[in-house]
Amino acid sequence: MGQDQLKKLLHSGIIAVVRRVDEDKVMHVISSLVEGGVTGIEMTMDSPNVLQVIRDAKKKYGDQAVIGAGTVLDAEAAGSAIQAGAEFIFAPTLNEGTIKAAKRYGKIAIPGVFTPTEMLQAQEWGADVVKLFPASVLGPKFIKDVSGPLGHIKMMPTGGVDLDNIEDYIRAGAVAAGIGGSLMKPALIENESWDELTALARQFTSSVTRARMQMIR
Repeated sequence: MGQDQLKKLLHSGIIAVVRRVDEDKVMHVISSLVEGGVTGIEMTMDSPNVLQVIRDAKKKYGDQAVIGAGTVLDAEAAGSAIQAGAEFIFAPTLNEGTIKAAKRYGKIAIPGVFTPTEMLQAQEWGADVVKLFPASVLGPKFIKDVSGPLGHIKMMPTGGVDLDNIEDYIRAGAVAAGIGGSLMKPALIENESWDELTALARQFTSSVTRARMQMIR
């Protein structure tokens, strides 16, 4: 089941970072993202009533997208998120306990890393994908360069990825990207512009598809 979920999570190449959205709007946001083709929904643990939102989102959209938890700092938080139904654990840092907690329950572990040493350590501890964070500091060339010796490790840039550079990251070898502010635009959410949010999500998923097709040629 873990590999099937991982394949589904990475299918669109977009993991949307849903952080601190008002409870009365969060399900509309998730619905808009899923409608736009996003297959990974990360609910950050610092969001309002996050565990209930994870439960509700998984129940409603679990057949279309993989619902997980983000900003998971330790094994205890990972356990709480998994009990609520999270299928993947996204962390900003590299913590062995967090990875082991996810793997114990057959969930996807995606820790945050910044160096080749951390990337390899993460994989040895059982990480399925590594989150290169903050990607804005590293850039697409970093992925291309480390893919030589560490091409067996799945890399996902997060932080500063937008429509202008996402195709560069995918072509450099990223399996997906975590997208926060450039997709989760406060004005769209505040104004409840759900169709516009869906259209923006579709632009991101289309960009990934286009970049992947260019790599095949």
